[in-house]
Amino acid sequence: MPSRFMVCIMSGAGSQLALFLFGCYVVALGVHTEEPRVAQHSEAEHYVAAVYEHQSIFTPSPLALVGRKQALDLMNQNLDIYEQQVMTAAQKGVQIIVFPEDGIHGFNFTRTSVYPFLDFMPSPQLVRWNPCLEPHRFNDTEVLQRLSCMAIKGNMFLVANLGTKQPCHNNDPGCPHDGRYQFNTNVVFSNNGTLVDRYRKHNLYFEAAFDTPLKADHIIFDTPFAGKFGIFTCFDILFFDPAIRLLRDSEVKHVVYPTAWMNQLPLLAAIQIQRAFAIAFGINLLAANIHHPSLGMTGSGIHSPRKSFWHHDMENATGHLIIAQVARNPLGLIGPENATGKMNPSHSKFLEILAGDPYCEKDAQEVHCDGATKWNMNTPPVFHSEMMYDNFTLVPVWGKEGYLRVCANGLCCYLLYQRPTLSKELYALGVFDGLHTVHGTYYVQVCALVKCGGLGFNTCGQEITEATGIFDFHLWGNFSTSYIFPLLLTSGMSLETPDQLGWENDYSFLSKSGLSSGLVTAALYGRLYERD
Repeated sequence: MPSRFMVCIMSGAGSQLALFLFGCYVVALGVHTEEPRVAQHSEAEHYVAAVYEHQSIFTPSPLALVGRKQALDLMNQNLDIYEQQVMTAAQKGVQIIVFPEDGIHGFNFTRTSVYPFLDFMPSPQLVRWNPCLEPHRFNDTEVLQRLSCMAIKGNMFLVANLGTKQPCHNNDPGCPHDGRYQFNTNVVFSNNGTLVDRYRKHNLYFEAAFDTPLKADHIIFDTPFAGKFGIFTCFDILFFDPAIRLLRDSEVKHVVYPTAWMNQLPLLAAIQIQRAFAIAFGINLLAANIHHPSLGMTGSGIHSPRKSFWHHDMENATGHLIIAQVARNPLGLIGPENATGKMNPSHSKFLEILAGDPYCEKDAQEVHCDGATKWNMNTPPVFHSEMMYDNFTLVPVWGKEGYLRVCANGLCCYLLYQRPTLSKELYALGVFDGLHTVHGTYYVQVCALVKCGGLGFNTCGQEITEATGIFDFHLWGNFSTSYIFPLLLTSGMSLETPDQLGWENDYSFLSKSGLSSGLVTAALYGRLYERD
């Protein structure tokens, strides 16, 4: 049986102002934030965090073999930019900064061509080391030395991603043929430059240059300003190990997350999954993405369950720094007994439907009305369309109000909706319950209300970012997993927060009214890790 939880949280709207409201500020023009509510908090309840979306300087030929000096020359250009951002952040009192995956060295290397870009990485569990103060202790640690010195210079914790190497021997059964492990590695430095810990990426995404650790790292580091942080990288966010296992530690309220994420709409844009993860687990997520719009790579943020500061920019080829004040103990999930404290008519109707009171229940095959109010009775046609490379089963969402159901493989998705005005757009309610096999293999259960790319059924599932359709709705399904991520994206790549989210009568649900702009995607994205 899924675990039950409920979130009652307020809706938000996009803004491009630097502001200080809701006890929270953000520094960086162009950063979007949800509409905050005014409240007073002491500084002791918060810390100041930064994430930097970095426009990397790449080697023009990642397959070419170069020497260590040439590799360092290129990486130092990126590190120079990092140092500038650290000093800017230091002026704002930042206590921890996160840089993106692949930001220093780039990507698309072979195992051999990446080698000059790798630093030697001693185990922080075995060796206490301050690279800035002890630069000659280990060879090939120039990048680590610079990062350590930046942390000291900025007087802040610093999280960055780099390639690392670790020699191994023939008696190690996992040792690669060339006698070394190569890892995609996050490093954490304290504000005095000490190497606090390192995390080696476990779920690689077509990264031939790197090895998967024989055992997943579960890294939790402590800070004097906010307690425990977890850490993982990019594709890891979709898998049980290490992300979910880390958060079984109830004291982990914060996660640092370097990523190099290619956006894929309508369900897996970077800021979408980042925010959904923060809401689902009631934590703060500090997410730094790399910035390369030509590759579809943008989307960073400082996300808490109730609000987000995010940056998504497909137009400008420049890096971007986000600074925000973050709650030490984020307000997240609350008990289901409080879920319906403010009962609106739509939620009452939703609860009556779940209780089996007389309402029309309909799908493509039949319509059941037992003394019910008979509205929107035209049976919608079921159709299939590709979304995220998966074959979704969908029904069109027609009319100003309705109650729809669509099912596949035992998962049934339901939508109760009202629309203040109709737009000349096609929306559809879709369901998928199966193994996703393109660009990764993992089992998902999805209920999604999406705007289609055009007016034809075959456009449903296409990538769009603009919409005008406004909905007040409840979306729910009979999921067989408790790991469900709420996705809510509106026009112009804006994030909004569900009004309510949780479990009722063994159904997972999400509700929202009063959208600030047209709906692009509303979805419950469930992961069945055991079926991967």
